Amino acid sequence: MSAPERAQPAAAWLAEASRITVLTGAGISTDSGIPDFRGPNGLWTRDPNAAAMFTLQAYVADPEVRVRAWRTRREHPAWSAEPNAAHRVLVDLERSGRLRAIVTQNIDGLHQRAGSDPDRVVEIHGTMFEVVCLDCAARGPMDEALDRVAAGEPDPACRACGGILKSAAISFGQAMDPVSLRAAEVAAAGCDLLRAVGTSLTVYPAAGLVDVALQVGARVVIVNGSPTPYDDAAHAVVREPIGTALPALVRAALSPSGPPPFGSR
Repeated sequence: MSAPERAQPAAAWLAEASRITVLTGAGISTDSGIPDFRGPNGLWTRDPNAAAMFTLQAYVADPEVRVRAWRTRREHPAWSAEPNAAHRVLVDLERSGRLRAIVTQNIDGLHQRAGSDPDRVVEIHGTMFEVVCLDCAARGPMDEALDRVAAGEPDPACRACGGILKSAAISFGQAMDPVSLRAAEVAAAGCDLLRAVGTSLTVYPAAGLVDVALQVGARVVIVNGSPTPYDDAAHAVVREPIGTALPALVRAALSPSGPPPFGSR
């Protein structure tokens, strides 16, 4: 079955579901001006050396990597980005009473800025708006650390213990927060529909949430601009721009007249 044919039931299944979990990745935020990592215009596609800034071992070992990372944090487009239509339509879904959770791999806070209930948003990869000390685990606001960078500290140290500060976003090689991970697993295990939006489904354990949902008998719908390793296992695949495809699917499902019949255009 082709991708367009497999996409046709997606709105109807969304209309039928009562416990929906949405897994979002970088692709949902590209329309807000935040580049993804692996896409044609992704950060790592354009600059393969940038991956070192997101790898814990390199970050800890190399002060120059940390200096570049702090510079990049100051320039991150998320500071001025606004939620797009895909973020906003998930607020509509939440207000319908059928959204169980949003599990996001993103660190940009755009779901909460769009109006999603923070208690329903699981930031499985952390947040860019806080810093954490790798030695004493002290946390603080990112903007205060960036003020220190602007004032001339290229690699600000923890004021509590002098240790290495980094973004509270999870880096490659860094242990994930067990509380967030457990919340994500519960959300996947408790849903009757898992919608994976804008994620390559190649990074674990986030990608493994699809397996969790399938194991409990939930339907899985993937909305992504490029193929994923889970396309064959998914019940439906929507290969269209996320900023238009997701709002159209959700609005069709929430319409009083219901979604169009299968096979209609």
